[in-house]
Amino acid sequence: MTEDGEALGVMDTRDAIQRAREAGVDLVEIAPNAQPPVCKMIDYGKFLYEQKKKAHDAKKKQVTVQVKEIKFRPGTDDHDYGYRMERAREWLADGDKVRAAIAFRGREMTHRELGAKILKRLTTDLADLGDVEVAPKMEGYQMFTIFIPKKAKPEGKKQAAPAASVPAPEKKKEPRAETPKPKAELKSDDEIF
Repeated sequence: MTEDGEALGVMDTRDAIQRAREAGVDLVEIAPNAQPPVCKMIDYGKFLYEQKKKAHDAKKKQVTVQVKEIKFRPGTDDHDYGYRMERAREWLADGDKVRAAIAFRGREMTHRELGAKILKRLTTDLADLGDVEVAPKMEGYQMFTIFIPKKAKPEGKKQAAPAASVPAPEKKKEPRAETPKPKAELKSDDEIF
């Protein structure tokens, strides 16, 4: 086959190499297991460069989600709570996950409900930007929960703008029965686990 995809038919290997040299390109074996093996006449250096460039572009467009962590203590004051909550809001708005952890030491372990109150308050404060991925749970001396950013719907916003400028004829829509997405349950202060 040529670079353009034109099939030259079945030929001897020596003839194929000779034709490739005359054209100033390389003979590359594409399907070695086929009967007869399929080869293509292409500039191999250019081919490798294009493959590398495609891989680089794919990696560039790839989105990486980081898990950022904020730490609390059972006696965390309002100002410290507010500052950490604002950082969590920024991270969720940027598309990162947020892990909120409360560290207990010594006798604080007997008052886990204080930690549960902080996480419950944080859940309500971040409800507009994120959903709870992992419900509050204990792991050793830490109680933690993980928030994920809510999915933004840019298509919905783009469609809403033209509809506002030009009134469309009203159509009666039948209500669809949507199945609710299971979310992590928030438990009362007494029930941590």
